[in-house]
Parts: sequence; structure tokens; C-alpha cells
Amino acid sequence: MPQKEKESIISQTVSKYGGKLMSYIRPKVKNTEDAEDILQEVWYQFSSITNISEIVNVGGWLYRVTANKITDKYRKKKTENLEDFVYEDEDGSFSIKDILLLDESAGPEVKMFQDEIWKKLFEALDELPEKQRLVYVENELNDRTLQEIADEQGENIKTIISRKNYAVKHLRNRLRKLYEDLNS
Repeated sequence: MPQKEKESIISQTVSKYGGKLMSYIRPKVKNTEDAEDILQEVWYQFSSITNISEIVNVGGWLYRVTANKITDKYRKKKTENLEDFVYEDEDGSFSIKDILLLDESAGPEVKMFQDEIWKKLFEALDELPEKQRLVYVENELNDRTLQEIADEQGENIKTIISRKNYAVKHLRNRLRKLYEDLNS
């Protein structure tokens, strides 16, 4: 493909999807700078493709890559707040945090399991009402205190604690199902 044609496709795609992707990313990350970084990574990956015209569903490809970049960003965040997700079985305890902290050298099965946990975690977060999801993400993934969140939202601290508790219960339930599915 001639360079001019590739540049034209990239330019049209950025114009068509730039705002939509930013709207998709922004609620899922801590700040606008993080969202811009993720979007820049997506555009870089898109522009690096040799046969760009062969992508059948450009929108689908862009959203899939964007979701992966968001997941990668959260993987880099601290995971100590996932200590709540520990389950007992006949072999002892199972900690989602321990699985997520294993490095890539642990093998392809572990990597697949990690990917599935992250995928299910984000699916479960997306199921929450927006206010519960926001409190959970801000507190657990962005290291904000519940009091900071309450002050910022002009809410009573008890309301914020309640939202966080509902979110944690929902996530525990969803991740317990994942654990049971993976061990059956």
C-alpha cells in the first residue's frame, strides 16, 4: 500500500474514532492524561500495522485494542487491594492477588488465567451502577481515600462506604463464580 493511502486511512480513522475512543477510555482511568496516553498508544499500534487496509472491522479492532490498553494500565497499578478476594479450598487458600502478581515466566496457563481474571473483573465493574463503580475504582485502583471521594462528590462518608461495600459484594460474587468455573 502506498504511504499516502495509508496516511489517508489513518487520518480518516483518527477523525472518525478519536472522540468516541476518548469517551470510552476516560471514565475507566484516573485522569485525562492517562486517557490521552492510552489513546496515543492505540494510535501508535494502529499506525504500525503494515496492511492497515486489510482490517475488516476497524472500529471493533480499535475498541478491542483500547480495552487491552486500559487493562494493561490497571495491571501496572498496585494490586494489594485485591487481598479481599481469597478463597479456601481443599488445597489451602486461593488468592486472586497472588495469581495477578505472578510474572510471565510462570507459564502460559497462568498468563491465560490472569487475562481471564482481569477480563472478568472489568466486566463485573461495568455491571455496577456508575456511582458504585466510581467509588470502587477511585479507592481501590487509584488509591484515593473514601473521605477524599466523599469530599469531592459532596456526599456523606457513610454513603460512599455503602457504595463501596455494594461494589465489593458484587465483585466477590462474580470472582467467586470465576474461581468455581476455573476449578470445575
